[in-house]
Amino acid sequence: MASHSDTLVVFFGATAGANGGKLGSDERELILLVWQIVDLHENKVAKLQRTLVQPDSADLSEQCKEETGLTAEELCKAEPLESVLQQFYQSVSDELKSLGRSSYTLCVDGPLLIRQVLHPEASKKNLVLPECFYTFVDLKKEFHKCCPNAGPVKDLTLTSMLDYVCVPAAAEQEAGTREVKNMVLLILHLLAEPYNHKFSTSETVNYKFESGACSKTEAVDSETVIRARGLPWQSSDQDIARFFKGLNIAKGGVALCLNAQGRRNGEALVRFMNSEQRDMALERHKHHMGNRYIEVYKATGEEFLKIAGGTSNEVAQFLSKENQVIIRMRGLPFTASPQDVLGFLGPESPVTDGTEGLLFVKYPDGRPTGDAFVLFACEEYAQNALKKHKQILGKRYIELFRSTAAEVQQVLNRYMSTPLISTLPPPPPQMVSVPVLASSPFITTGSTRDCIRLRGLPYTAAIEDILEFMGEHTIDIKPHGVHMVLNQQGRPSGDAFIQMKSADRAFMVAQKCHKKMMKDRYVEVFQCSTEEMSFVLMGGTLNRSGLSPPPCKLPCLSPPTYAAFPAPPAMLPSEAAFYQPPLLATPRTPLSPAHSPAPAFAYYSPQLYMNMNMNMNYTTYYPSPPVSPSTLSYFAAPPGSVAVATQHAPSILPPQPGALVRMQGVPYNAGVKDVLSFFQGYQLQADSVLMLYNWSGQRSGEALVTFPSEKAARQAVAECSNLPLSGHPIRLACCE
Repeated sequence: MASHSDTLVVFFGATAGANGGKLGSDERELILLVWQIVDLHENKVAKLQRTLVQPDSADLSEQCKEETGLTAEELCKAEPLESVLQQFYQSVSDELKSLGRSSYTLCVDGPLLIRQVLHPEASKKNLVLPECFYTFVDLKKEFHKCCPNAGPVKDLTLTSMLDYVCVPAAAEQEAGTREVKNMVLLILHLLAEPYNHKFSTSETVNYKFESGACSKTEAVDSETVIRARGLPWQSSDQDIARFFKGLNIAKGGVALCLNAQGRRNGEALVRFMNSEQRDMALERHKHHMGNRYIEVYKATGEEFLKIAGGTSNEVAQFLSKENQVIIRMRGLPFTASPQDVLGFLGPESPVTDGTEGLLFVKYPDGRPTGDAFVLFACEEYAQNALKKHKQILGKRYIELFRSTAAEVQQVLNRYMSTPLISTLPPPPPQMVSVPVLASSPFITTGSTRDCIRLRGLPYTAAIEDILEFMGEHTIDIKPHGVHMVLNQQGRPSGDAFIQMKSADRAFMVAQKCHKKMMKDRYVEVFQCSTEEMSFVLMGGTLNRSGLSPPPCKLPCLSPPTYAAFPAPPAMLPSEAAFYQPPLLATPRTPLSPAHSPAPAFAYYSPQLYMNMNMNMNYTTYYPSPPVSPSTLSYFAAPPGSVAVATQHAPSILPPQPGALVRMQGVPYNAGVKDVLSFFQGYQLQADSVLMLYNWSGQRSGEALVTFPSEKAARQAVAECSNLPLSGHPIRLACCE
């Protein structure tokens, strides 16, 4: 940015903690400010000003005491930051008048004082900084323009710059005064021959964060993106921008991450204007937002686009209106219309452009999800809308909270790409491939969409009712092709899968029978593949948390016959010790055709169904970045295979992202919360922990914990091994 000021105010500050290259990295408060005016036209220098600042905590670090020579007693007599900044502003204004100058720009030795100390501290103390603190000149970068061979900007210091141009440093011993005098000497030298330098370029600090949309085709530099973890769930993009106050975030550069249920998971990806500011953001690792510390890590542009990028024209049009406040509504009745939503919000919170400012979130088949996004022209209207949080619309209470453009993209991307039935994610690289239970001999898996799923069946519905419901299409059902899904009590759950003779027939049935009435209920019919159906029937779907409870508490599902586990590859003793045999159930041995003719349609009794959970929640299949635990299941095997299972050790875990750590020696009364407390600081979610059970359904003293990466898992093992949990030392081992 071009600077037109005719005066520089050389500005220096020190904190109660780290200074120099680590200034601002420890959240310590300002305790010292020193400044001096330099007239660029006359090459004159005004009187040097030095003042102490009273911090809220006068606890000085040893480094600070040594470098500044200040004591807590001196600081207790000083003025607070707000008063000192007012004194600075008044003093500089008066001196400018005496010099006959009209404008000035701050000149600092690097951006840390302005970006990492002054703006963050003022934000935390709710202070409004004068406009002069939003523009500054970086002396190191100006020197580098004149002396490009002096070395990289990040390695320059006042001493090295003075030595390079052969200017003797000031002999002043007082901290702050010495640095300002050296900066003034360097500036005057650059203004003179042979450099004749013009201080015409300045840096700016953004006044506020601008929201906006991001396209998946946009190029995002990975050197500008970070991941913030541990955020309060109710935090908005503005709250995150305030946490990074002083650093310039790109337009629409805050992407809040959602968990498997579509709720915020305490993480966000943030994109900065350049790599220099990204590096400063990384220095705010474990700084505080309220009472919570926030972890800050490097991330990639690909991760940011995965969360924030979108391709939908509908979303792009919705987000094309700039400077709008976005509110997310959750829990809307499925029958709610735009007029219902506008009536609920009321005249005190008018929606931008009426119904054009509403975006309803829907599944790929057009069914509403109960979510919607609303645009408001100003903060006042949005605040009025938020007052209706948990008020009733129809027979349901509605949740309202602040949202972002990136969250709109993420929610729409997730729902619009949701498959009818989930599939397992690919195994991460350099991780052991775990054997998975083979499909039932009755079901040949494939990607052809020659199956249908019936949802919303009357609980009294039987095979005969399904045949009557399908009418003329019953002739296209494969033998053994009807699979009823039962609940925990062994009764029909309202779901069923049907195998058709071809994909065309399945499509035809889904089109003609969707929302057709059966008795007094309409039934939804969706087309799916045998692979998807087989995956669900063989245990690929779990409860809302994504984890499997003990088998003795699981509900039941057909079909009752299963193939054996494939023989796993040979493993090292350490690996074999990790993969303990799962809980085993006894499946029914299928009757041979000679003893039992195959019926046209199969219906199995509840006592013979495999133990698993069949909670069909569309939003549970997409874990949030970096990763969340994938689906877990207990698989069935005959009792005679116990010895074989012990020898070959088939795993209870299908391939999943992240890395697993096995805990041994866990107290029997310890729960998931205890495990999360044990790994405090790693920001794990509740669905990252799987408590293991023994043959009788009791706690085995072991647990499996999913970490977002192999690096995090190894760090946890190194730091937490043999630490006590309720007095018991815990042994940890990685799953290599």
